[in-house]
Amino acid sequence: MLCPTCQNEARRFGKDRYGNQRFQCEECRKTFSDRPVNALGTMRLDLDKAVQCLELMVEGMSVRAIMRVTKVNRNTILDLLVMMGERCEKLLNGRIKGMAVVDVQCDEIWGFVGMKEKTRKRLKSEEDGVGDAYCFIGIERTTKLIVSWHLGKRSSQDTYEFAQKLAAATSGRFQVTTDGYRPYQTAIPAAFGSNVDFAQLVKHYATKTDEGKYSPGEVTGTEKVPCCGNPNPEKICTSHIERQNLTIRMGSRRMTRLTNAFSKKWENHKAAMALHFAFYNFCRVHMTLKSTPAVAAGMEDHTWTIKELIEKTSTLA
Repeated sequence: MLCPTCQNEARRFGKDRYGNQRFQCEECRKTFSDRPVNALGTMRLDLDKAVQCLELMVEGMSVRAIMRVTKVNRNTILDLLVMMGERCEKLLNGRIKGMAVVDVQCDEIWGFVGMKEKTRKRLKSEEDGVGDAYCFIGIERTTKLIVSWHLGKRSSQDTYEFAQKLAAATSGRFQVTTDGYRPYQTAIPAAFGSNVDFAQLVKHYATKTDEGKYSPGEVTGTEKVPCCGNPNPEKICTSHIERQNLTIRMGSRRMTRLTNAFSKKWENHKAAMALHFAFYNFCRVHMTLKSTPAVAAGMEDHTWTIKELIEKTSTLA
């Protein structure tokens, strides 16, 4: 063992109170410990407890329920969520870049932070990071890999930012299918140019008779609208991404409708989305694939555990 100060040889010098080997430099006489790297950074939470908290979180349990089960403080659980969310976002951005894909489906899933948009407008709140929060998602149809995502408002600007992220995450010419949201018609061609086969699946809804009805009206028909390139009409479909929306609502408690487990801070909401997508891509075995999407896409050769996700992302902190 070399001294970190003068780089000279050091000798063993007992152990510290945590059982780690101590050393003393034979030249400058300074002592130091050989402490293992903490995968949780500066957090003093036990690694096994952290694994348990994250396992419960990605399986749809609320923060307070996790607190009751694990006896870990609520603030500690939220700190763990934010830390892992930032790491997972870096993992996804670093690993999913220039991916060769064939068929990508895109959609936006609605959520809210603090209050719904209608309430924010009624209160005339100018606070940033509250109200509706739409998560734009792009999924590869064959491997079920989440190739890109973006959290923002349902606006032209956020649609354009999502399209730019999707272009950076993919490579080559492939087919893109979205719903009938109009900003896609300019955002997708602007991001990909002529190197994409783009189409929209437009749904037509019946007029709602009950004004208090929570869900949208009944779908009366669909229309396949080619937008640019030469999309295959048989592959113009959004069923896979809409099924992914259900997976999100089942796996992330803050996205479950009609509960009080919704996010109170934009930072926490974004972290929860990043954690879910990293868990889905690398840790969760897809029932159809019999493996994780990352394995199906050739990115990994085995299914990650939550502990492995923590350890592999610790270098990205």
